[in-house]
Amino acid sequence: MAQLFRDHIEAISPLTDDEFGYILSHYTLKKLRKHAFLVQEGDNVRQEYFVLKGCVKAYTTEPESGKDFIFQFAVEDWWITDREAFFSKTPATINIDCLEDSELLGITYDNREKLAAEMPKYEHFLRVKSNWGYVSLQKRIQLMIMASAQERYEKFLSQYPHLVSRIPKAFIASYLGVTRETLSRLK
Repeated sequence: MAQLFRDHIEAISPLTDDEFGYILSHYTLKKLRKHAFLVQEGDNVRQEYFVLKGCVKAYTTEPESGKDFIFQFAVEDWWITDREAFFSKTPATINIDCLEDSELLGITYDNREKLAAEMPKYEHFLRVKSNWGYVSLQKRIQLMIMASAQERYEKFLSQYPHLVSRIPKAFIASYLGVTRETLSRLK
């Protein structure tokens, strides 16, 4: 499992064994069962997480209707947290729960900053990942604003074919901003 994490970092910043060991020593392993919460609205969010195994979803719930709006899935080799709460040290405004039994590596804000200050390679990795995260978010927003439901569904299928069999259709529909019935018609 640690190899997945090392490969993830080394795709951007090659490391020696000692460097990787030092980075890994700042992370803690968290194992959660299916349906368990990683983050709940109102929580203090003390860590950001790298998914080693499993699948989690991030969502917000509309207060009046109780309807969930899913805006992120994370599977192996992906990152997830409530970024606003993590970086601003404010209570979580989203929920993150497990769709499968999951194993994650978590790092605190302080340890993240410590590693970035001590290791230019790690700081470079964080900067590149952050930039690509913003690019992905921009593309997702553009898709939600400009694309039809059919186009959003086709993009999801082409971009994440490995998720289709792992995620319930109702959750895919929520992620795409459509009803389950609409998703059925799109297929």
